[in-house]
Amino acid sequence: MSSFFYFVLPALGGYTLTSLYLLRNPHILHRRKRTAFFCTHISHRGGCGERIEGTMEAFTHAVEQGTHMLELDCHLTRDGHVVVSHDENLLRQTGHDINISSLNLQDLPLYKEKLEVTFYAGEFLLSFSHFCLRCHGGVFQVCVCVCVCMCVTGHYSSGADRTIALLEDVFKKFPHIPVSIEIKEYNCQLIRKVSDLVQQYNREEVTVWASVDGSIMEECRRANGSMPYSFSVSHGVLLLLLFYSGLLPFVPLGQSVLQFYLPRIFNRTFIPEKRILRNRLVVSLLEKVTMRKSLFKHLAARGIQVHLFVCNKDDDIKAAFDVGATGVMSDYPTVLSRYLCRNTAQD
Repeated sequence: MSSFFYFVLPALGGYTLTSLYLLRNPHILHRRKRTAFFCTHISHRGGCGERIEGTMEAFTHAVEQGTHMLELDCHLTRDGHVVVSHDENLLRQTGHDINISSLNLQDLPLYKEKLEVTFYAGEFLLSFSHFCLRCHGGVFQVCVCVCVCMCVTGHYSSGADRTIALLEDVFKKFPHIPVSIEIKEYNCQLIRKVSDLVQQYNREEVTVWASVDGSIMEECRRANGSMPYSFSVSHGVLLLLLFYSGLLPFVPLGQSVLQFYLPRIFNRTFIPEKRILRNRLVVSLLEKVTMRKSLFKHLAARGIQVHLFVCNKDDDIKAAFDVGATGVMSDYPTVLSRYLCRNTAQD
């Protein structure tokens, strides 16, 4: 037992101190990544809180407001066109219960005239009163009954442009604006066509592969390994394990961007579909585990950008930057621009 304390504890202490030192000084072991872009202002779905998501009007408006990066999702039509759409099924966006992959480009329906902003549902308690008559001992009494119910307010976007955009048109109009493309389905043809368009328009340095699915990300990397790419969910979990085990400073990382939720928006401006994420304790634990300033500072020092989303209020934007985000993704490019303008002026 004494030999354990004699050998193991000093070794463990030395490892801990070395890990902490290298966490703060990653340049000793790792060369800083030099990406062709550094984005503080990112427009989620093209700034879908101010214009209809994924339309050329939305992208144009976001760029006019000074966005540094456009975030979007892609799908493939039956006749092989890469279109910008968050969903494969168009029911939410158009009212038509049909998949993009089953339609030719010319048959795609228009977006709804007003489209709800997914990450700005808003939630509040509404109380109201009503009068009722009660009979007590043969005497009628007038009572005021107060009821409390949970209401969800919707924030909607609208615009003149209701056409589902082509990815190629985005590349043509904004040749120098960085774009983060999330691939949601394991579709090799879609991935290859996206890669071909990126190469055709000479955008390999300013277009980011993004996917929550590790297997999809691997296929994206096989299709085009020259493009920067973000962390998938599985690699994000691995990143946290490396961080908490102290191994992170010793491990090389290929990713250029970490994109992650700001947990404090859950059940306030964003109502998750998964029931487990509606639990306060779960969200609180998620925030404590993931929102680590020392982790984000380490990644930033290695040239890996940290984008937190979806921040649609000033308080959330401030919280994201305070915890160490290098960039913020918002549905409201005007709100984010005003915040950055005010705070840059103060600095």
